[in-house]
Amino acid sequence: MSEVKTLEWKNDELILIDCTKLPTSEEYVICKDYKTLAEAIKILVVRGAPAIGVSAAYGVVLAAIQAQKETGTQKEYIDFIKKAIEELAETRPTAVNLFWGLNRMEEKLESVKDLPQDQIKEELLKEANKIYDEDIECNISIGKYGNEVVPQDARILTHCNAGALATAGYGTALGVVRYAHNQGKNIHVYADETRPLLQGSRLTAWELVKEDIPATLITDSMAGYAMKLGMIDMLVFGADRIALNGDVANKIGSYSISVLAKEHGIPVYVAAPLSTIDINIENGDQIPIEQRDKDEVRELFGTQTAPKEIDTFNPAFDVTPSQYITGIITEVGVLRPPYNLSIPKAFKIKEER
Repeated sequence: MSEVKTLEWKNDELILIDCTKLPTSEEYVICKDYKTLAEAIKILVVRGAPAIGVSAAYGVVLAAIQAQKETGTQKEYIDFIKKAIEELAETRPTAVNLFWGLNRMEEKLESVKDLPQDQIKEELLKEANKIYDEDIECNISIGKYGNEVVPQDARILTHCNAGALATAGYGTALGVVRYAHNQGKNIHVYADETRPLLQGSRLTAWELVKEDIPATLITDSMAGYAMKLGMIDMLVFGADRIALNGDVANKIGSYSISVLAKEHGIPVYVAAPLSTIDINIENGDQIPIEQRDKDEVRELFGTQTAPKEIDTFNPAFDVTPSQYITGIITEVGVLRPPYNLSIPKAFKIKEER
C-alpha cells in the first residue's frame, strides 16, 4: 500500500488531503456537507477520476446526514439527496468515474428509500465504503497486471498524476510504477511537470520522493527530446474517460507525448479501472472536454506570467486516439487492440468474477 492517505471517512465527515497545497504543505479539508465536497472537487482539492468517484459516493452520505437535519417528510428527505446527487454530478464533466459512483449510490438509494432515515444513511455508507474498498483492490490488480509489461530496468515516462492522490489510495499509472518498484525491477521514472497546474511536479514528484522511487522531473517540452536521446522505454499514464473504441481522454498533453512515442517506437500504456471506460461513447469525439479558467494559463498560482489582455485556450484534457495506445491496463488484465472487441470482453470477465 501507499503511504499517502487521499481521503478518509471519519465521524460522519469526509477528510481530504488538499492537492492544491502540495508539495509545500500537507493540509486537509474536512467536508461536513456535500456542498463543501462539491466545491472541493471543482477547485481540485480532490482530483483524479477514481478519487472523484469515491469522494462523490461519500458526498451522497453527507447529503443523507444533512437531509435528516434540514427536511421533514420522507419525500423531502429523498428529494434532498437526489438534488445533491445532481449537484455533485455537475462538478467535473469529463471524469466518468464521478457519474459511475453517483449512479451506484442513486441505485442504492432507490432500493432503500422506504427504510427509516437512519437505516438509509447506514446503507448508503456501506455502499460508499464498498466503492472505496473496491477502488483499492482494483488499483492493486492494475499494478499487478501492469507489472507484466514493465521490463527490468525500465525508464518510464508519466504525465499528470495518476497515483495514490488520484485514487482511494494506491494509484493506477503510479500503481503500476509502485508495483514494479516493489518487485525490484530497478525502474526509473521521468515525470512530466504537466502544465498549467503542474500535477506532475507538485503531486507525482511528491509521491515518488515520499516512497523513494528513483525519478527525474522534466518539463513537458523536454519529453520528445528525452525520447530521441533514448532515455524513455515506455509511457504509462491514467485516464479520465475511455471510449468504447479505446480513445482515451487524459490530462492535456497526453496526446502530444503519445504521438511522439509512436514516432520513436515507444509503447504507450494507459492504466485505468473498467469504471473509467464509458461503453455508451463510441469514440473520443463524443467525450466532453472541460474548459477551465483562462487565468490558469496567464498566471502560475497567483503570479502573473502573461499579459492580462491575452486570450488563452485552456482545455483540461485532450483525447489520444486508440491507434497510439499499445494497451489499456485494467483490473482484469491488459487490453489490446482492437479495443471495440477487447473492452466488451473485459466487462464480461469482470461480471463473471
